[in-house]
Amino acid sequence: MSVFDRFVRPRAESLHPFWVMVQKEMADHLRSWRFVILVSILVLTCIGSLYTALSTIREAVPKQDGGASFLFLKLFTISDGTLPPFITFVSFLGPLLGIGMGFDAISSERNKGTLSRLLSQPLHRDTVINAKFVAALIVISVLLFALGFLVMGLGLIAIGIPPTPEELGRMVFFLALSVLYVAFWLSVSILFSTRFRQAATSALAGIAVWLFFSVFFPLLVNLTAAATAPAAQTPENVLSHQQFVLNLSRLSPSQLFSEATTTMLTPSVRSLGPLTMEQIYGAIPSPLPFGQSLLLVWPQVTGLLAATAVCFAASYVLFMRQEVRSRN
Repeated sequence: MSVFDRFVRPRAESLHPFWVMVQKEMADHLRSWRFVILVSILVLTCIGSLYTALSTIREAVPKQDGGASFLFLKLFTISDGTLPPFITFVSFLGPLLGIGMGFDAISSERNKGTLSRLLSQPLHRDTVINAKFVAALIVISVLLFALGFLVMGLGLIAIGIPPTPEELGRMVFFLALSVLYVAFWLSVSILFSTRFRQAATSALAGIAVWLFFSVFFPLLVNLTAAATAPAAQTPENVLSHQQFVLNLSRLSPSQLFSEATTTMLTPSVRSLGPLTMEQIYGAIPSPLPFGQSLLLVWPQVTGLLAATAVCFAASYVLFMRQEVRSRN
């Protein structure tokens, strides 16, 4: 009896069909040229942002700004101006990664004619879409955490100072939040892949949504802010108007991600909304503890999680109600 028959075959047969599909989808992602191109872009931008951060971090150390002690966090937030910092790259390239991993999740199976064969197997129908989402999410999680720990490792070698437990917790939470942000765009792309038959249409729809929230939505918020500006410039009216504009901008997932990551990687941020002079007066300019920063960004995290769940639930319901014929 061979080693495969003794060890590999019994283990494969004992797996649930869901995990068999997850392994198959993960293997398809890892072997695709699309994944290689996306990883190459992310690695190059990661190395570039780390280089600019290391070239600027010496200037940031002597400043007594109350946050200079969080030296390791500056690897993700500072730049010399030639390239954006790491958090900006994640905010910009994260949607492309999510859209690229899921825009043909269902439509490719239809076009190849393999969806009917897949559903003819002894497995539940929802296993297909659940396995595709989980497989892509696992690949994205491993990729982002690997890049994050790569930045930490190279920064540790260059700086020579290990991160504190609080810094490590903030960086791990930032990476988990990045996975959640990319998962939102993954669920959006799977929704379009379920709705549209052609993969090109699904990809264009996902990119259109990303461009709308990245480019046009801030313009609409500015136009709305200018149109609804109060005539009487009293402190109460100005404060209420600023809060309205801020809440309107938070309808964008990129705004929620930006606020959450900025707060977690910049402990000196103590508020995410407008403040009155009474609130500012007497405040101690000290960094927030990790727990307080987490409470401050919890609404943003909940919003991203809810948006991801809604998009995936919509694609789930749409997929379960679609008719699958023998020829697609």
